[in-house]
Amino acid sequence: MTDKKTLFINDTEVGFTDEKNVLEVARHAGINIPTLCYRPDLTFYGACRMCVVEQVGRGIQAACTLPPKEGMQIRTNTTEIRKIRKNVIELLLARHNRECTLCTKSGSCDLQKFALEYGITEIRYEKIKEEDFPKIDNSSLSISRDMSKCILCGACIRACSEFQGIGVLGFSKRGADTQIQPMAGYNLAEVDCVNCGQCVSVCPTGALTVKPNISEVMDALCDYNIKTVIQIAPSVRVALGEMFGLKPGDNSIKKIYAAAKKIGFNLVFDTNFSADLTIMEEAHEFVERVSKGENLPLFTSCCPAWVRYMELKHPDMLNHLSSAKSPQGMLSAVMKRILPKEYEGYTKENIRVVSVMPCTAKKYEANRDELLGQTDYVLTTYEFAKLIQSQGIDFDKLEEIEADSPFGTYSGGGTIFGASGGVAEAAVRTAYNMITGENLDDINIVALRGVDEHSRSKEAQIDIKGKKVKIRVVSTLVEAEKAVQEVIKGTADFQMLEVMACPGGCINGGGQPSGCKDSQTKVKRSIGLYKEDEALPIRNSHQNPDIIKLYEKYLEKPGSELAHKLLHTTFSNKKTGSYTDFSK
Repeated sequence: MTDKKTLFINDTEVGFTDEKNVLEVARHAGINIPTLCYRPDLTFYGACRMCVVEQVGRGIQAACTLPPKEGMQIRTNTTEIRKIRKNVIELLLARHNRECTLCTKSGSCDLQKFALEYGITEIRYEKIKEEDFPKIDNSSLSISRDMSKCILCGACIRACSEFQGIGVLGFSKRGADTQIQPMAGYNLAEVDCVNCGQCVSVCPTGALTVKPNISEVMDALCDYNIKTVIQIAPSVRVALGEMFGLKPGDNSIKKIYAAAKKIGFNLVFDTNFSADLTIMEEAHEFVERVSKGENLPLFTSCCPAWVRYMELKHPDMLNHLSSAKSPQGMLSAVMKRILPKEYEGYTKENIRVVSVMPCTAKKYEANRDELLGQTDYVLTTYEFAKLIQSQGIDFDKLEEIEADSPFGTYSGGGTIFGASGGVAEAAVRTAYNMITGENLDDINIVALRGVDEHSRSKEAQIDIKGKKVKIRVVSTLVEAEKAVQEVIKGTADFQMLEVMACPGGCINGGGQPSGCKDSQTKVKRSIGLYKEDEALPIRNSHQNPDIIKLYEKYLEKPGSELAHKLLHTTFSNKKTGSYTDFSK
């Protein structure tokens, strides 16, 4: 156990153990020190100077880079400190596009919040001219860049480099002309961006935002000739409620169903159902590969940012990717194929599929050539919460309802997809059954769980009737690349690799309400998912009765010709444009 030490903040004795800086010590003690550039999962940068404090005897220091020491005395709110912070805000606002009412981040912008808290009513510095603002970059399918709102905190640069190892963003020019942009001034769509949205998550202002689709969805809802159906992703249930006063990890899925109905969606389904379907196909594919000893290790393909990364960086290894579509892709295809047979008045032409996802890359995925026409619109968790608010719905007063049939029943295996390790754990549960005809005695594969910064690479070895199978789980593409290099060098000793680009998995996706300022938010969200898994009467994907019926009625069996046609996809070499079909 780490020895507890003490220091003094505003003359109050405060204990600390292994906190990396005074900022974290203060936060754990309930003392809020403002900051714009600090993110606990990234390297400490000290750029914004909002977190300055006074260390008695040592003067003004940045709390985010100041290591705590026994007995040190810290003051967080002196007259001098407040003057420094106000000056920082004024300087930032002088070069900022202050059309806040037109900004999608209005109401959740850190700069706006601090300007209000510090009583900034006028700016003493000359305002930059509107014609001098950089042009907005809307080239990406997932992310909008408006550098007129950038405060040069560098968080996006660090996220792209430290989480994903891609580094498509960087500082350019010097002095007052400094900007953050893709290399050589390219647009975001012209560089190797994987659309993960972690840059959006860490951005404190409206400089980087999710490319919106709310208007298109509302147009579809208002067209009475269209049947709108919606699917809700696993991790949305433990994060959307934060926008309405709930705590991270609180499961609000049945209220989310109700909100969707009140907004006007004709049918409401749960992507957990198709997460179970994904497991049936992916586990079958895994068992086949293991039995034949081909294309191992199998790489999971649920994360579209990871898929794009492989197409860009390692196109010669695409045969390792599972050809199974993501749960979003599977359910959209199934709905357009099967709903017309289940519901009167529904046709392939009049159905519009809307998915609510924690992920900005799902917007890109829906527009892949291989998947066009299946998912019509993607709303992030944050966008859907804004849509609920715009409709005047009191989320707290909604009565819980169930999802519609036949795509509303799901297992615990489907639920845990939202956390890093969940896909692999669910796949192992079902693969074990496919091989042995039995269920695992203990389906809680704890070694594959954990979403904090120390759990970005995990392994578990499963004994399947004497056959040892090793699974590796990684989150962030930095960790994924390490695993890929092992495969290239021939030193990999695992048979399955689960990859999620976002740290901690989908619970921390680029489209979630921002949890990046508190490293415990994603931990609490993951706990919420595992709680639902434990509470559900069905925890194995292969035991979902509606999945069993779907195969019996329409798909025959996992891996069948029809299942391949509907539930599998192809990948292309984005380096050369050559096309490779790995679906069979």
